[in-house]
Amino acid sequence: MAPYRVLVVDDSPFMRKIFSDLIVQDPQFTIVATACNGIEAIEAVKKWKPDAVTLDLEMPELNGLDALQRIMIEQPTPVIMLSGISEENTRETIKALQLGAFDFIRKPMGAFSNDIVRVGELLLEKLRIAVLTKRYSTAVMDTDKKKASINRDMPEQSRVAQPVKSAEEGNNRKRGLLQPEQQAEARDASAPALEKKTKPTGGLRNPVKPLTDGGSRPYGSAPGIPIAPVAAALEENKERKRFRHTDGFDQLIAIGTSTGGPRALHEVITSLPAQLAAPVLIVQHMPPKFTKSLAQRLDSFSELEVVEASQGDRLKAGVVYIAPGGHHMELAKDQSGYYVQLTQKPPRNGHRPSVDVLFESLTPFDELKRHAVIMTGMGSDGAKGMKALVDSGAESAIAESEQTCVVYGMPRSAIETGCVKTVLPLQQIAAELQHAVLKG
Repeated sequence: MAPYRVLVVDDSPFMRKIFSDLIVQDPQFTIVATACNGIEAIEAVKKWKPDAVTLDLEMPELNGLDALQRIMIEQPTPVIMLSGISEENTRETIKALQLGAFDFIRKPMGAFSNDIVRVGELLLEKLRIAVLTKRYSTAVMDTDKKKASINRDMPEQSRVAQPVKSAEEGNNRKRGLLQPEQQAEARDASAPALEKKTKPTGGLRNPVKPLTDGGSRPYGSAPGIPIAPVAAALEENKERKRFRHTDGFDQLIAIGTSTGGPRALHEVITSLPAQLAAPVLIVQHMPPKFTKSLAQRLDSFSELEVVEASQGDRLKAGVVYIAPGGHHMELAKDQSGYYVQLTQKPPRNGHRPSVDVLFESLTPFDELKRHAVIMTGMGSDGAKGMKALVDSGAESAIAESEQTCVVYGMPRSAIETGCVKTVLPLQQIAAELQHAVLKG
């Protein structure tokens, strides 16, 4: 098989050389072209149709964020953003992830930075996952299109429905709870795929909300450009949110995610109602500083207050707490109530914060109705923790379905433990959580 073709975009000739050299260390990849600004990047993507793109944020003529939006419209391609660590860069990186970038890495600090080797390893790891995800998604789309075309051209009386192998499987289909291989069969048997993703299942009481980027358009079409509220409106909105907070709650939501998470979190958190009678704890695999920008951006679009968690934060219903990069987040309790406990214990599953650590910390608190969610991400973080939670009596155990995951690793691992109670496409998770909390 020919090497995967990568386009490297950076305004610095030196950084283009650094990243090109790092990428070709893996014989699976070749550099098909380089570009020095966003305009060149857009043209190069059209001309070369690369398997993946590395895209700098700060460039002349057209910056990385604007170029990304054009690429997602004109030639959707897995894009790895190259980000600095300044506050502005972290904010722009979060926007990029919500607008369709596959993932990001932090640029090395200089030519002889000690972290160049580590940056190279991370970049190659993310590129491998990105190109494999693209190949798999393309194969699924092609299969769905062929099946749709065949089914459409057949006489109606000749169309064959997908058989249900047992009554139990039939019920599982209705609930969306299928094993991974059954999900693949169900997906391939349905046509078109997009229509399947947007149908409500499981008797949810809320309509499915389109997956949006914070603007007016759904993902997968031309991304809208979110308009930031003015400072006065933001402050007024924060005060309004704080007024609704309450210390009294008997339910709690915990969410774990990784690659593709910022976009998935945007869909779920902005779809939850202002009167949610539970706090929400989130672990998103992300380095320090980026989690703060993620919290700020989600807060600007959500009816709930979203914060980067701090040591000792007292939990309140209607507040979303995001674990800070570099720290595990656990639930703790004293005479005054529940609070956030941050630690720097060793990484779990290669991550700090870790979803397993968060979920396992919830297991002693069986007086709370606990609702756990695992969404898109590489690896298996959260699977053991979700099983422990379910064994301790958790009310809900939800995994994002393969159809909407950017990477299906974490949800798949959780499903394989047998602890997952509900499998749903991303657009239906918020409605399911709302229904579960109201029911509780």
